Amino acid sequence: MSASSLQAYVRSEIHQSVAIIEFFHPQGNSLPSALLEDLAKEIHSAGVNEDAKLILLRSAGEKAFCAGASFEELSAIDSPEKGQAFFNGFSQVINAIRKCPKLVIGRIQGKSVGGGVGLIAAVDYAIAAEGADIRLSELAIGFGPFVIAPAVERKIGKGAFSQLAIDATHWRNADWAQKKGLYAELHPDIASMDEAIGKLTTNLANSHPEAMAALKKICWEGTEHWDQLLAERAAISGRLALSPFSKNAIAGFKTK
Repeated sequence: MSASSLQAYVRSEIHQSVAIIEFFHPQGNSLPSALLEDLAKEIHSAGVNEDAKLILLRSAGEKAFCAGASFEELSAIDSPEKGQAFFNGFSQVINAIRKCPKLVIGRIQGKSVGGGVGLIAAVDYAIAAEGADIRLSELAIGFGPFVIAPAVERKIGKGAFSQLAIDATHWRNADWAQKKGLYAELHPDIASMDEAIGKLTTNLANSHPEAMAALKKICWEGTEHWDQLLAERAAISGRLALSPFSKNAIAGFKTK
């Protein structure tokens, strides 16, 4: 069975006190609204599950971690309200990670675009493999990375974020992302990445849950206004996605 014929999903399981949340979409692990909603729900559920001490967020396959927003849904947006609702899906996932009392570790095995970069920025500790290059392509299709900007800026700074956002057609390699602070660790291949993830999650699973929760709270200080901020940013993106420029650009990307 080819990858393109498989059904999209979000799955979770608890293994040795680690809640493993995995998502998949046949189009490069892109994120339509349904998957965004499921991701936010699973992160919240793991956060209140007493059997889990931390969360590992991962995607399926080896090529792409996350291709960002679903172009099918982007092209179908026909009102500001629908546009805001779609982009608010990313804000819900980012805020779910932010408010989760447990540390969220990210396994980044491949390339990421747009909202996928925001997802990486939102996790508390991202471990990547070579080839996990990144790009913020939003400006090239008529809007900007407004919803994910606070998360990305928090992790790599406004200067590096500006470089990514302005040059929307240029890939930055995984080494660049690691040096800027998006990735806490960068490994030469997937096997060594997974080995490092195993060691870290084992150590954290044996750490004091209250201490980890307190550390997470400190690390996210100053973001308490993000519920409102990200919703406002989603409205900006939703409005711009209706423009003729965006509609034409999105149609062009879909045909590539």
